Order: sequence, then C-alpha cells, then structure tokens
Amino acid sequence: MTIELDTVRVLLLSIVVLWLGSTITSHIGLLRRFSIPIAVTGGILCSVVVALLAVVAQIRVDFDLGLRDLLLLVFFSTIGLSAKFKLLKEGGRTLAMLGVLTLLFLVIQNAVGVLLVTIMGEHWGYGLIGGSVSLAGGHGTAITWGAIASEAGLPSAASIGLAFATFGLICGGIVGGPIANYLIRRHGLANQKGQSTPTQGTRTVSSEESFSVTSRQVIRTLLMLAICVGAGAELNQWLSAESVVLPGFLTSMGIGILLSNAAEFSGHPLDVEAIDLVNSVTLQLFLAMSLMSMQLTQLVSAVGPVFLVLTAQAAVATAFAILFVYRFCGGDYAAAVISAGYAGLCLGATPVGIANMNAVTSRFGPCPKAFVVVPLVGAFLLDIINAFVIQFYIRMMA
Repeated sequence: MTIELDTVRVLLLSIVVLWLGSTITSHIGLLRRFSIPIAVTGGILCSVVVALLAVVAQIRVDFDLGLRDLLLLVFFSTIGLSAKFKLLKEGGRTLAMLGVLTLLFLVIQNAVGVLLVTIMGEHWGYGLIGGSVSLAGGHGTAITWGAIASEAGLPSAASIGLAFATFGLICGGIVGGPIANYLIRRHGLANQKGQSTPTQGTRTVSSEESFSVTSRQVIRTLLMLAICVGAGAELNQWLSAESVVLPGFLTSMGIGILLSNAAEFSGHPLDVEAIDLVNSVTLQLFLAMSLMSMQLTQLVSAVGPVFLVLTAQAAVATAFAILFVYRFCGGDYAAAVISAGYAGLCLGATPVGIANMNAVTSRFGPCPKAFVVVPLVGAFLLDIINAFVIQFYIRMMA
C-alpha cells in the first residue's frame, strides 16, 4: 500500500513536524544545551515513523517535494536581500580564508574516505562517494557522480551516495551545535547571562526570535522575493543557454543582493524584520520537509559501512572546525558560529549549516557576519572547489 502526500499535505505535515521538534526540544535539556535545530529533531522522528510504517504495516509514504524546492529558492533570496555590500566587505577576508580552508578540508575529507574503503577492501572510488561527493556535495552531486561511477563499474555507487548524503544531512545537523557550544564555553565567549559578547554582533535570524512586522511590510517583502525567484529563474535559463550552469538558488540570491543594495543606496531600505521572518519560516519548513521525507528503509543495507565512514568523517569535520576554522576565522564569537555552520554544510548542506547557526545564535546572541559568509561559501565556493578536488583525485588515483 502506498500513501501519496501532495504538496498541501506535505506542507501540513511539515508544520506538525516543526511543532513536534519544538515541543520535544523544550522538554529535553540536552537538545537545548547542544543547540540541535528543531527541524532536525522533528524531521528525524517523522522519518523513523515513516520507516516503521513501511516495515511493520507495509505502508509506503511518498512525498511531493515541489514546494520544498520553491522554499529553497525563497530562502536563498532572503539571504541575498539581507546581504549589504558593507557586510560583504567586512566578511571578505574571512570568506577568502574559508575558501582556502575549504580546499584543504575537501582534500582531507576525500583522503579519509579513500583510506577507509581501501582498508575495507573496496574500490577507492567508493571513498570519493563517501567523501566530498556525497557529504560536501549533497544529494545532487551524489546522484550525478553516482550515475557516472555506476557506468564506470561501481554498481552500488548511486545508492551508497544517497545513503551518505542522507545520513550526512542528519549528522551535519547534530554536530554543529555542540561545536559552537564547546568553543563558546572553552574560550569564554559568553557572559554570565548566557549571551554572547558583542564583538561581532548585530542582526541575524533565529527560529525562536520574536518579530514585529506589519502586513504592508510583509507584502513588500513578498514582492521582492517574487522578483528574486522570477528574475533569478530567467537569468538562470539565459545563462544555461550560454553554457553557464549555475544552481537556481545562486541566481536568485544574486538578484536579492542587487535589490537589497539598490534599495539601500536609494534611501528606501528593505524591511529587515519581515525578511528575517520569511527567512526563518522557509528555512525551518525546508529542513523539515527534507528530513521527514528520508526513505530510511532504502538505506538499511548500507548502514554498517556508511556508519563507520560517516563517524570518521564527522570526527574529522569536528576537529577541523575547532582547530582550523575557528582559529583562522578570528578566534572570536563569530568564528565559533561560523564553525558550527561550516561543519553543517561540509557534512550535510548549506541550509543545515544555517540552521545550526540559527540554533546557536538563538541562545547566545546575534552574529550577522556568519550569516553572510557561510551561505556564500556553501552556495558558491564549495561546489566549485569540490568539482576541482574530485577531478584531481580521479586523475591521481586512475
């Protein structure tokens, strides 16, 4: 028996999932202490229920995720609308440093994957699948390279890639909060009231933040977002015709950056709180839909090897964030928040990294620098550097 959930039902269920995640987190101090995003808590719980339905009652649940894809475009549009050239300039050095660190990390991530699968007696190519192809690259990269690897003689590459990408999404949402909490407490970055020291802070978004906006502000913001998504889609289509392939969310974010700074220059700045509200809601809904729709039963056969490799990759990512990202990004509160986000995007996806930072800043205080730098790394630098690193390993190992 198959239950097909259309767009409306997926939206309704995702709202319930967020409520469950929020309720559970509010009653379990450990989740609050380590800043685990509510979408991760609720989404994992829902995916486990879906898996139990499939195993116990032979009921398969299929999700129509068209709305999730739209939410991703809207979310990155809000990132663009929040990005001022002033903040981009301030974060320029950190962005450049993260680019260098990303190159180093992806090389290490693939080295760990190749080494472990070789020890297990498997082809080295599976190490790339268990490295930056699926973890830093996410589901899209895993599907693309999985198909290529399958044609090259690695028959299980596609399914293993999806397993790594899926479990990496979970892992990325779990390790980020503890990393930031450790750094903040280890280096005394919080005062006695539990709020961060204001070395880098102004504004950011939080899943638990209170907003005060008018309907007029919301309507104006929705208009800006419609322009971002629509114009971004047209720009992306034109670039594709010119053989320039970019993810759709990147062009939408770029349009948002232009609109935000044009409005600032004209003396009619956009409504920050309305943008933050939409940002927070779309991020939480996107993650809830992504995590609750995971088909865990299809990944059972790969759980053992994937778990071993993923555990090692999570340990490496955690150590790298603490020892390198935090230190070379300034060694302050902003660096701690960036470290949490960086671990999330290098093991899961950019929205996971941002959710990690949301959870941290909702507890310790705002950090706008992190919310400028990390999305740019995840949306632009990471995929470009990852493509070069994957090609380098293929040429070196072939």
